[in-house]
Amino acid sequence: MSVAPLRLGVVVPVFNEAANVAALAERLDAVLGPDGWEVIFVDDDSPDGTAGAARALALTDGRVRVIQRIGRRGLSSACIEGMCATAAPLVAVIDGDLQHDEALLPRMAALLKGDPVLDLVIGSRFVEGGGTGDWDRDRVAKSALATRLSRRVLKAELSDPMSGFFMIRSDVVRALVPRLSGIGFKLLLDILTASDRRLRFAELPYVFRSRAAGESKLDSVIALEYLIALYDRMFGKLVPVRFAMFASVGAAGAVVHLAVLALLFRGMGVMFVPATVLATFAAMTFNFWLNNQLTYRDRRLRGAGPMLRGWLSFCAVCSVGAVANVGVAGFTFEVWRGGWAGSALLGILVAAVWNFALSSRFTWGRYGRR
Repeated sequence: MSVAPLRLGVVVPVFNEAANVAALAERLDAVLGPDGWEVIFVDDDSPDGTAGAARALALTDGRVRVIQRIGRRGLSSACIEGMCATAAPLVAVIDGDLQHDEALLPRMAALLKGDPVLDLVIGSRFVEGGGTGDWDRDRVAKSALATRLSRRVLKAELSDPMSGFFMIRSDVVRALVPRLSGIGFKLLLDILTASDRRLRFAELPYVFRSRAAGESKLDSVIALEYLIALYDRMFGKLVPVRFAMFASVGAAGAVVHLAVLALLFRGMGVMFVPATVLATFAAMTFNFWLNNQLTYRDRRLRGAGPMLRGWLSFCAVCSVGAVANVGVAGFTFEVWRGGWAGSALLGILVAAVWNFALSSRFTWGRYGRR
């Protein structure tokens, strides 16, 4: 019995999409036919049992594969792992929420097969014939703003750079993987900006569907991740994006420190030294929480035990960093004889680098994996 050659790998990044797994596989079968393709569900250890639902399907359908990621999260990085896991010459990315139009996949494949110089085909909501479905005015406006921002770093003019629905030649994307940041949720933007040459693409229209099951992943943190991805492409080679975020959180923590100190010392009459100690721990706690939510979102600590151990580790690291800050500032002040501002800034920089390096290793490196 002959087996049809594998022509297409369909990568589906999923999180809490157990209700949609079987439905998506059925739809792919309807539009792609009985063979020549595979679907790879990449699950970030969903608590709703998404990986289990995909495995149950794989028991009776050899075209279904599952990658369950433990201790790491992120839509772009999930897509990258899935794209590297297929041997098919073409690979597509489609959401697991059934909002993308899978009927477009055969046309995408036909375009790539018929034009050997074409690198990828993108499903677009903003070319003639496409649409955003039941999006409200606010979401349309946010998408338009994101599109305008993305064009500042893109090496190509396209109508829908925010699209998460596209097909690309596997050899092209594998060559780009070492240069992909894997940050945020818009892999297409990452691919287009990572290539040294201008990638050749085509756009096909589709209408974005309403979600039938599960919950939307679009939130303010994901929007922030998009801005982070833009920063990484524009300035990441000068200042790594994670360090920039860590430093920004530290600056916000300094505001918290001063606010708590003013409240305790000026407002409540607490003596300066104990007020400073309490303000310091308040700022450390704030920094730990915000870094856990944003800077280390892909390694986020969860649960009372990991959070407590992580907080204690972070406080220990930052306490040593504070000593280093004072020591470096004091030493350089004596050497420079009066350059207090420069001494203070150098002390702050040394402490920031120390805190970032050690907390990355011991707080979110050690405790950030379940």
